[in-house]
Amino acid sequence: MGDCHIGVFGSGIVGLNTALELQKQIRNVKVTIIADKFLEDTTSDKAAGIFIPADYFAGPNPQITQEWIDDSYHYYEALKDESGIGIKEISGYILAKSSWTATRNRFMEGLVPVFRTVDDDELASISPGDWKYGSYLKTYLIECRGYLPWAMHRFKQNGGQFVTGRIDSFSEVENFGKFDLIMNCTGLGARALCNDRRLTPMRGQVYKVNAPWLDKFYLAEHTTYIIPGFSAATLGGTKNYGSWNTAVDKYDSASIWDRCTRIVPKLTTAPVIKEIVGLRPHRDIVRVEPEIINGLKVVHHYGHGGYGVTSSPGSAKTATGIAINMLKGSKL
Repeated sequence: MGDCHIGVFGSGIVGLNTALELQKQIRNVKVTIIADKFLEDTTSDKAAGIFIPADYFAGPNPQITQEWIDDSYHYYEALKDESGIGIKEISGYILAKSSWTATRNRFMEGLVPVFRTVDDDELASISPGDWKYGSYLKTYLIECRGYLPWAMHRFKQNGGQFVTGRIDSFSEVENFGKFDLIMNCTGLGARALCNDRRLTPMRGQVYKVNAPWLDKFYLAEHTTYIIPGFSAATLGGTKNYGSWNTAVDKYDSASIWDRCTRIVPKLTTAPVIKEIVGLRPHRDIVRVEPEIINGLKVVHHYGHGGYGVTSSPGSAKTATGIAINMLKGSKL
């Protein structure tokens, strides 16, 4: 294809993983990331980062969706031994009172090294929650507080550049330079940029607490999760579809605290570090597709909801493949 210049709009985990994949697959490519928020200012930084996609997560079709999850899992697996990157193996439970199927995960069962049913005796020993069903599995924790700086550093080592700025219309792209193609990884910003009404905020609220003794994760019904991290544990949560409220809600706080301490009573003594609210970019089907906008080649890559960490290394491969095909179709 020869030398080409690609602009990536968005510096969250989707944008960074896309930029790294472009550098990996396209020889002599120049990649510039343009964003108005970086690192701790991104939605990605607020993510707990446990590698377990929800059953409703969807790409273009079931086969591609599973490929994204598989590719992403193996991507992080290959990085797990690098120090300071924010990746580690983690094990824990999925718990339910409603049904056995609520503790299963079609994406994970054939992928992770351990995924088994929990018997009644083990359930009784977990907590006083009267859980009727449970599964135990091993997976990975990818904490963006460590991963995002590592990804930015690798991107720059590969010759990538960062520019601070934002676009409200694709007609403004030329303000940042001449690009052969644009990767649109703007997350929730794509709702206005693309007039995409299928993209909606999914509000999430969590506690960060100091609980270094916590060594397992717990996922339960009603969007309840307890996830040990590197420097703090995450207690959650909420899934408020269509809510743009970024303020901490005291009623959500009370509900989260009650649900999590019922599962692990010792958390009642864990010092609270802070409470956080983030707006996940939810779309019923993640958008990964090409478009020509006023002669500009664009690959849309957004709408991962709460699963950008879990799926973006895989979906970035699909997005990069589309970009390569678009570039081949030009004089390049």
